[in-house]
Amino acid sequence: MALLTPLFAFLYHLPQVYKWLLKPYYVASLFMSIAFLAVRKTPGICDRLATQREDGNSCDFDWREVEILMFLSAIVMMKNRRAITVEQHVGNIILFSKVANVILFFRLDIRMGLLYLTLCIVFLMTCKPPLYMGPEYIKYFSDKTIDDELARDGRVTWIVEFFANWSPECQSFASVYADLSLKYNCAGLKFGKVDIGRYGEVSKKYKVSASPLSKQLPSLVLFQGGKEVMRRPQVDKKGRAVSWSFTEENIIREFNLNELYQQSKKLTKTRGDKVSQSQFPPVPEEEEPEQQGVEAQGVESESKKDK
Repeated sequence: MALLTPLFAFLYHLPQVYKWLLKPYYVASLFMSIAFLAVRKTPGICDRLATQREDGNSCDFDWREVEILMFLSAIVMMKNRRAITVEQHVGNIILFSKVANVILFFRLDIRMGLLYLTLCIVFLMTCKPPLYMGPEYIKYFSDKTIDDELARDGRVTWIVEFFANWSPECQSFASVYADLSLKYNCAGLKFGKVDIGRYGEVSKKYKVSASPLSKQLPSLVLFQGGKEVMRRPQVDKKGRAVSWSFTEENIIREFNLNELYQQSKKLTKTRGDKVSQSQFPPVPEEEEPEQQGVEAQGVESESKKDK
């Protein structure tokens, strides 16, 4: 059952996986991930490679290469246990495949290892993973707008993500956060984001560290009345984040989004009533037919008396 669950999850997201793999970043990463396999298995190239196999077949893996691949496969499986999106699963596979290629190429030939390592560094510096560009109801803050927006209306509850574009965890979480904004955004419950990698003053003021060692990215903070109510992940005394999984289910439960949404809908309704009353003036009530007839008879009798 433990093996079937990730298999079914992969098959369910298979169309999305194909869509991502067709992007230039993932296409290049895929070729770099299978570089050693291609070199070791390609006739005409593998014949010139060194090998430690007893049969002298240089076009097949020796026992040490198989051992390295199995060890890194186990690490990938352990890392993917905490992955929450398909992007994270694919990213972990690509990352550790490159690590395996570096080790295997250096073991095979130091010149090939240096060449592959140089290609990895150039690729890392020049190519970035594609950012999430899907639909969302999210307000992007700057260092000059975040304080005013949070304090503008004390009835509005804000959930703000503190992120950095260079963080793989933030990039993977972007689609989850966007889906939450589409489901729960309303007049009384709003979602925001601020890039603390760009606005360092915001990082200091709201005490969210942008250091990769702190593991505080991304951080979700709930504001009510312009004041912080709670945040995830929590931070210990040493300034390190307490381990927490940014799944949609965890966020809904920890931040009590269902109840917040129901409360915020009331604010939306009251605002709508005020708008309708201000746009349309009150209509005078019509008198009932019986009262109109009595008043008409009274007018006629008074006119006769005057005559």
